[in-house]
Amino acid sequence: MHLSTRQTVLGGLMVAMTAVLGLTGVGFIPVPIPVVGAATIMHIPVILAAIFGGPVVGGLAGLVFGLSTLKYVPDPRVVLPARILIGVVAYYVYVAVYQRLGHGKRTAAGAGGAAAGVLGSLTNTVGTLGLAVLFKWLPLKAAMVAAGANGVPELILSGFVTAALMPALLPALAHWEAGKHGG
Repeated sequence: MHLSTRQTVLGGLMVAMTAVLGLTGVGFIPVPIPVVGAATIMHIPVILAAIFGGPVVGGLAGLVFGLSTLKYVPDPRVVLPARILIGVVAYYVYVAVYQRLGHGKRTAAGAGGAAAGVLGSLTNTVGTLGLAVLFKWLPLKAAMVAAGANGVPELILSGFVTAALMPALLPALAHWEAGKHGG
C-alpha cells in the first residue's frame, strides 16, 4: 500500500480534525437519552477524508473517531469496526454515484456526497449498535431506541452536510483527481 503525498497530507488534516472534535468534546452532542450518551458529527470528517483521500485515509480517520468514543463504550470490539468502515463505505458509494452521474458535474458531486453521507452514517449506526447488542452492551430494544433517536437525525444531517459541501469542494476534488493521475 502506498499513499501519495496528497493522501498523506489530507489524511493528517482529517485525522487531526477528528481528533480535535473528539478530544474537545465538540464532536459529541449530549442527548437526554441515558442509553445513548451523545449524538455525533464526527462521522462527517471521516466521510470527507474518504471521498478526498480514499478508503485507507477514510478508514484511518474512522479509527481515530472510534478511539475517541472508547470513553462512552470502553470495548474496541464495539466502537472500532463500524467506525473504520464508515470511510470505506463512504468512499465506494461516493465513487459509484459520482461516476454514474458524470465526473465534474456539481449535481453528481452533491448526489455522491449525499449518498456517501447517508450510507456512511448508516454504517456507523447499524454497525456500532449491532455490535453493542452482539457483545451485550445494549439490549436490542435500547439499540433500536438509540437508532431512532440519534441514528436517524445523524443520517439526515450527514446527508445534507456532505451534499452541500461536495459541489463547493468539486474544484478541489477535480484538482486532486488530476494530481493522482499525473495530470
